Amino acid sequence: MRNLRIKEWGMLVGLILLFSCQPETLYNQYQVINETEWRKEKVYYFTFEVNDITKPYDVQLYIRNNNQYPYQNLWLFVHEEPPVGSLQKDTIECMLADEYGKWFGHGISLYESNFPIRENYYFPYAGQYTFSFRQGMRDSVLPGIQEIGIRIMPFVKRNEK
Repeated sequence: MRNLRIKEWGMLVGLILLFSCQPETLYNQYQVINETEWRKEKVYYFTFEVNDITKPYDVQLYIRNNNQYPYQNLWLFVHEEPPVGSLQKDTIECMLADEYGKWFGHGISLYESNFPIRENYYFPYAGQYTFSFRQGMRDSVLPGIQEIGIRIMPFVKRNEK
């Protein structure tokens, strides 16, 4: 019984250490796609504040889709509006499944995939930024996408092998 308690405490301490080593997230937000149908005209906005421009950040896009999504990929029009300067526009392709239809994301009936938008990125100005996303597929109504999210975290150098 005593060994069991020691193991439980060891696991608890290990979990605390694991989560305390994670860098603090600057922004983490999801938005629900209405009725899991992303209409072509619908734009999803994410607005956040950047105060420290001396350190780099990773900007990750998260897509949650279900089995009703009919395609292997998802094209998105991305706009970044900085507090100063011009609007930056980009088009990105998110690969959600392989050529056989196996979903890349984690999950069982709801799959979450993440895609880098900016890596090791220094925001040029302090202030309010807005990222917006609009689906760029040919369908006017795109079924199967349930949520879209964005996470901004301080850049952490990864060990290279």
